[in-house]
Amino acid sequence: MVSETVVATLAALMVTASFPFYLYGAWIMIDAETVTWDVLTYHLKFIVVGLTLNTIPVVAWMIPRLFKQFGGLAALHAILGLQAYAMLVFALTGIVRIFQAKHRANLYRDPDQDVDLDDLHENMSAWRGRLRIGVFGYVLFWIGAYLLGIYRYLTGYIF
Repeated sequence: MVSETVVATLAALMVTASFPFYLYGAWIMIDAETVTWDVLTYHLKFIVVGLTLNTIPVVAWMIPRLFKQFGGLAALHAILGLQAYAMLVFALTGIVRIFQAKHRANLYRDPDQDVDLDDLHENMSAWRGRLRIGVFGYVLFWIGAYLLGIYRYLTGYIF
């Protein structure tokens, strides 16, 4: 049987490894002058890897152990992590609508059209707001949960 320290270390390494994928995925979108289909799919490849590296330890190891160790820091860690995922879902409500509007206007295949994104749909600015708030919130709560998780790892398994 694998010791709990080994599993905790693997979980910490996987969650830590997710962050560079998030950063690079974000950089792809920030650096792109025009978001074409190729840019979007390239961006998503990194974001999906980051989410996978983060979510596997959460679902497979952290959630099943949560109630056995439920105390102040564990509760705060869980709340911050849950809030991060809630903000991700909020961002997705904007992402999906933006994707649909851009897809209908063929802006992924023919990005050279001279169209303002806000002209694609009357709710586009609200959807873009959801996307920004959701992504910012996800990152903020993810960092909080990550730092607290690393603290809990160090005090529980290392020191």
